[in-house]
Parts: sequence; C-alpha cells; structure tokens
Amino acid sequence: MVKSGKNLKKTQFQTNLKLVEKKEVLTKPYNDIDLNNWKNYSHVLTNTLWEFESREKSNGHSYDYHGNYIPQIANQLFERFTKKNDIVLDLFFGSGTSGIEALNMTRRCIGVELKEDLVDYVSQKFNKKDLVTKMNIICENSASETVLDKIKARLEIMGEEKAQFLILHPPYDDIIKFSDKKEDLSNCKSTNDFYCLFEKVAKNGYDCLEKDRFAALIIGDKYSNGELVPLGFECMARMNKLGFRTKSIIVKNIEGNEKCKGKNANLWRYRALYGGFYIFKHEYIIIFQKK
Repeated sequence: MVKSGKNLKKTQFQTNLKLVEKKEVLTKPYNDIDLNNWKNYSHVLTNTLWEFESREKSNGHSYDYHGNYIPQIANQLFERFTKKNDIVLDLFFGSGTSGIEALNMTRRCIGVELKEDLVDYVSQKFNKKDLVTKMNIICENSASETVLDKIKARLEIMGEEKAQFLILHPPYDDIIKFSDKKEDLSNCKSTNDFYCLFEKVAKNGYDCLEKDRFAALIIGDKYSNGELVPLGFECMARMNKLGFRTKSIIVKNIEGNEKCKGKNANLWRYRALYGGFYIFKHEYIIIFQKK
C-alpha cells in the first residue's frame, strides 16, 4: 500500500520531532549552557560592555560593606564559567557576595578573608549546615604560604582537589583603607608593593585552580599625583606572568554603584576640568584561563 503525500509528510514530521527530542545536550566542560539551545540564554552577556542600572539587593544580597562588587557580576560569571556543584574560590571574600550567589545558583564556595570581625559577621549570613557542606570561610592572609594548606584542607572536605573558578577582587591599591593590618593590600607603602603582594595572592589562586578552568579579576584604576595609574592592566600582566591566559577584558559601568553624588559629584567635575583628567565611570572584569 502506497502512502499518500499527506501521510508521508506526517511521518517525516514525526521522525524529525523524534530526532529533535533525542538530540543530546551539548555543553562545554566548564558550564551547563546547552549550546544546542543557545538562543534560550539571551540573559547571558557575551559582549564586553556591561551596564547595570543598580545593585541587586534581593536573594540574600545587601550593600552592607563598602567596596564589595555587585551580585550581577557573580551571576554572569558563575553561569558562564561554572557548572552546578562546582567550587568557586574567592581570595578577597569581603562581605560574601561570591558565597551568597554561589549558593543561590547551586554552586559551592571557599572564601578567604583577612579581617576576623568580618569573617564572624559574614558567617552569620549562612546557615550552619551550608557552612559545613557548601560554604567555607577561611580567616587568613591570601598572600601567605600557609593559606594554601588551609584551602587544600577545605577542598578535601568538599571532595575536590582543586577549585573550578577563581575570583579576585582586590582593593584598588590605597583608594579605600579596609583595615589597619599590614598584610592588607590597601596598606601597601607603594603601588609597586601592591602589585607584588597581589601577585602572591594570584599565585596561590593559580595553584588552587583546576587546569583549563577560568578566573576573573575585578578591578579599577586610580589617579595619583595628577597621573593615571592603570592598576588593572599591571595586575593582568602579573597574572599572565604566572601562567594565566587573558581571554577577555570587560568594561563595566559603576554609575548607580558609586558613592559620589550631588555636591561631591560637582566637586569632582570641577577637579576634572581643572586638572585635565576624566572621572572614572567604569571598572574592569578581566577573564583568564589557566593553561
């Protein structure tokens, strides 16, 4: 019996439908994005200019600590460069943005923070069960040799030898003083000392990161004595020296996230006109891969 043209079309359609249903999920080794359905990920940014109107203040996040980066950055980076249950290592943990968003996205996190009082405060943001299985906070100097053993011990408890993603959000040299501790990068005697201490932190991060996985440096530049000091590019060069390969430089706006408004903003505008410079409205998110 010969099938009619209508029946043949119906059979072909059903066959094509089955092929689509059987199509395997196509992902990279470092994320859960299904490339066979890439059009469903319009929320994942792939350009090098990130503009956010305001800071996310829900899902456990709050602006309770000056200098912490916005949660939207963590959300974008974790979806792009981590898989569920991966471990994010943050060596400048601060108020815990990385940890909060990691848990929100079914990831895990190890954070290293220098200030004891801040560790105590941030620990209260997580329940006791999560602090054992999903979230580890280490009070230590991220540039020290002793921190490596502590990180490796936490990784072992969490069933891993290495972390799968690295976050570095250091102080922008001496722009903001975060503590009185000499180990604090914001207290370095010179910008060159800042670079050298940052390099030690980045080296520890490199040693704790899984091969072929990614790292992100979040940093801005500064002005000193009437001259631009390109902190971001020098820190990038230090990371390249360690073995990180630069993948992208993203420019992110800081409008809506900075404190300088009203009369202060007008003062800075006058200073810019007087001094021949421009007011920072951006910072960098530099993406690296360990090779």
